[in-house]
Amino acid sequence: MYVSSSSTADISILKSNFNRNNILRMSKLPSEKLSTYKLVVVGDGGVGKSALTIQFFQRQFVTDYDPTIEDSYIQHTEVDAEWCILDVLDTAGQEEFSAMREQYMRKGDGFMLVYSVTDKQSFENIPHFYNQILRVKDKDSYPMLLVGNKIDLVHQRKVSEEMGREMSQRLNVGFIETSAKDPPHNVDAAFHDVIRIIRKFPPPPKKSRIRINNKLKCPLM
Repeated sequence: MYVSSSSTADISILKSNFNRNNILRMSKLPSEKLSTYKLVVVGDGGVGKSALTIQFFQRQFVTDYDPTIEDSYIQHTEVDAEWCILDVLDTAGQEEFSAMREQYMRKGDGFMLVYSVTDKQSFENIPHFYNQILRVKDKDSYPMLLVGNKIDLVHQRKVSEEMGREMSQRLNVGFIETSAKDPPHNVDAAFHDVIRIIRKFPPPPKKSRIRINNKLKCPLM
């Protein structure tokens, strides 16, 4: 996970404030049951996955890098005048956690494919994550958003916006460029876009049931 230059105690206070504010926000929500969307953030290590996630959930930019294994965040979010529960899993980018990453992928309703515009290799590795998701899901397509992060590092940019758009068209996924650094750019938009993509994606077919002796049974797969 990312750790800011402030102390661990300060981080705990930030998380406590985040949880308290989220509880206050929950008290104002509509009473009907809300949809829950599980979003998984994938990409190479060091591209800013944790920085984006923490900026979205805690409104805090963190600078020091400490490789993530798994961090989970849950928040009530309003997108297009419709409330939902957003459950985000920030995953490890290191290859040694590849098997663990596949386990996370099985649970995801949608995915953010994150690369750094300052790291061309992280951009070139995006198809690997894309194909891994489709293989794990056993699908030809799935809700995904390509995210080019760290656009604040203008003089270090190695991947142009045009290259990102070409990649997104080739993979047939959405595309956005972001910066988690204060003031953040397109961070909320990225997470909200994934929710929109999930909502538009056709739901999986319901399993049929067979009635035997007045009892419903699911067919064996």
